[in-house]
Amino acid sequence: MATAKTLLQNFEHRPLRDFTESAYLNYSMYVILDRALPHLGDGLKPVQRRIVYAMSELGLNAGAKYKKSARTVGDVLGKFHPHGDSACYEAMVIMAQAFSYRYPLVDGQGNWGSADDPKSFAAMRYTESRLSPYAELLLKEVEQGTVDWMPNFDGTLYEPALLPARLPNVLLNGTTGIAVGMATDIPPHNLREVAEACVFLLDNPKATLDELCAILPGPDFPTGAEIITSKQDLKEIYRTGGGTFRARATYVREEGDVIVTTLPYQASGSKILEQIAEQMRAKKLPMIEDLRDESDHENPTRLVIVPRSNRVDIVAMMDHLFATTDLEKSYRVNINVIGLNGRPQVKNLLLLLSEWLTYRLDTVKKRLTHRLEKILARLHVLDGFLIAYLNIDEVIRIIRHEDSPRDVLMKKFKLTEIQVDAILDLRLRQLAKLEEVKIKEEQKILAEERDEIQGILSSERRLKTLVRSELTKDAKEFGDARRSPLVARSEAKAIREEEMVVVEPVTIILSEHAWVRVAKGHEVDAEGLNYKSGDGLLTTALGRSNQLVHFLDSTGRTYSVMAHTLPSARGYGEPLTGRVNPPPGAVFVGMVMGEETQLVLLASRRGYGFITSLEELNSRNRNGKAVLKVPEGASALAFQSITQLKNEFVAAFSNQGHLLVFPLQELPQLPKGKGNKMIALPADEEMPFVRVLNEKDSLRIITGKRSFVLKPSDWKHYRGERGRRGNKLPRGCQQVNDVEVVR
Repeated sequence: MATAKTLLQNFEHRPLRDFTESAYLNYSMYVILDRALPHLGDGLKPVQRRIVYAMSELGLNAGAKYKKSARTVGDVLGKFHPHGDSACYEAMVIMAQAFSYRYPLVDGQGNWGSADDPKSFAAMRYTESRLSPYAELLLKEVEQGTVDWMPNFDGTLYEPALLPARLPNVLLNGTTGIAVGMATDIPPHNLREVAEACVFLLDNPKATLDELCAILPGPDFPTGAEIITSKQDLKEIYRTGGGTFRARATYVREEGDVIVTTLPYQASGSKILEQIAEQMRAKKLPMIEDLRDESDHENPTRLVIVPRSNRVDIVAMMDHLFATTDLEKSYRVNINVIGLNGRPQVKNLLLLLSEWLTYRLDTVKKRLTHRLEKILARLHVLDGFLIAYLNIDEVIRIIRHEDSPRDVLMKKFKLTEIQVDAILDLRLRQLAKLEEVKIKEEQKILAEERDEIQGILSSERRLKTLVRSELTKDAKEFGDARRSPLVARSEAKAIREEEMVVVEPVTIILSEHAWVRVAKGHEVDAEGLNYKSGDGLLTTALGRSNQLVHFLDSTGRTYSVMAHTLPSARGYGEPLTGRVNPPPGAVFVGMVMGEETQLVLLASRRGYGFITSLEELNSRNRNGKAVLKVPEGASALAFQSITQLKNEFVAAFSNQGHLLVFPLQELPQLPKGKGNKMIALPADEEMPFVRVLNEKDSLRIITGKRSFVLKPSDWKHYRGERGRRGNKLPRGCQQVNDVEVVR
């Protein structure tokens, strides 16, 4: 029992809330500072920095022989970065991909992936690598006293906390990363422009953002493509450190074909072709006949789009593709980096370059100070050598005969321990008289270099001049021309589906069991078509292939489908329920098509109705649109097309043989609703038929196997005001089975 109490006393007791809060904060700071965000100084994340440094330690500089990538990854994991090998290798791969990095840090040999599939690289046991010439800008000054060293994860080695970048790599190659509660998205930029902006800011510390943006107008992608965001919007991004911009592929015309020559950054040519092909399969791109990918080693990007004819508007076609595929992409900018104070911060362009120049000036000071210390130490040793050579015989005698020559030499010639140790380490062959001349020449050269360095360190102007000259030299050696031109373009707009369809007259056929199909032309014998067993013609609608067909169900809901997407009338068609989703128990009662301004009459069997336009019926939703409010226990009637609102009449029939004819204008025009009463009906009656006719039309009323015609002079007997009971049809004609308008 006592032992258990003793054990419990050895544990620290903390509230769970405090412990979890502390643990989460520690994890968050680790992810932010040691994994996801780059440092402003060298623009690298820890894993990238360790890969570059480990390769330099292996001697894999730009002029060395390639070595297996597995060797590099092994050294990185074993010495500096104890994490997963696949994640480490993937970070190395990205630094070697010329389509991912504007200025690659790794020179790879073998399969390092492609722009179409960046993750298609070979395993690290197959690929070989070394550092690229550009990596020299990060490593050249590592051993010149410019970096702070920190112990590795197990304390057996030291690694640089930062690399002494000679250019702001954070802007040149950019980066992306997701930390805890924050992220970074920095696009790549052109080396010459960035270096020129740094030089300008170095000479003009009070420079404005407008002046910098005149030199550095925008990002520059390794894959080319046009940046189509306006310079004013790009300037706003650089002012705030965040925002979005767009890049667009470029194309040329060759013998009528469209050749896409560059793609937006991180866009896949094969994926773009799939996106276009999918639209072609869906009959949304009738103006395109064929697609080909002719990309090869000489032409890394060559996507061929073949128009259907030379009458196709290429500009409109490409605008549609820009709007609907990855031929145009949007990029997020969030310049979130770890600053010189060790804290993450979203920085604008002016602050970023100013802080980096502070880092660079400090690095150059450290380099010069380190070199000065080396020079002074060497001059100190050379002073001792000169004393020894001037008294060479006495020095030799002391070394040969004295028991403690070190102490005697220090006392007799007033030498320091360092000088005496250097003299005692001299080889006999260096005691020749000629060495005195070499020492004085070396002293002279080092003294001149010492004075030069001391002059630079004591003058801020001279220090800036040195940094300026180095920036200019590096830009000349490693820079290249801009690949992504900044071009003002109008916003790409997708072509509406109906605008792309070949316009031709069509007839839509709807069967009683709601199977639908489309036939070309208006002279179609719909009743003579083949129907499934037990099915037959319900109704037809005439229109054009680029128009919407509006279907109406018994609950008063409408559904809209593009005519050209319906199946051909050569077969039975397809169930309309495969395109739309009507309520349970609902049946389709009619359809209509035409211009959006065309008017139709909507009515229910309870004798209510109103006028509306086809535009109000439009619904691309599978569940449809509730347009006509149908009273309980009733159902909707088929659409009745309206030709002339002023000169037309409504003929409303009751199932007990009453007919009322009234002016169409007496009905309201509504977007949706129940409508107004058309004919007075007792509770046990319905209005099974309603027709729209003009003053010259006749009505053929079908009763059983017989029919009779009401001419205009006859149906005027049934004229009345809307909402009246109407008059009884002649005896023997009151059981109406159908009504036709005879024009």
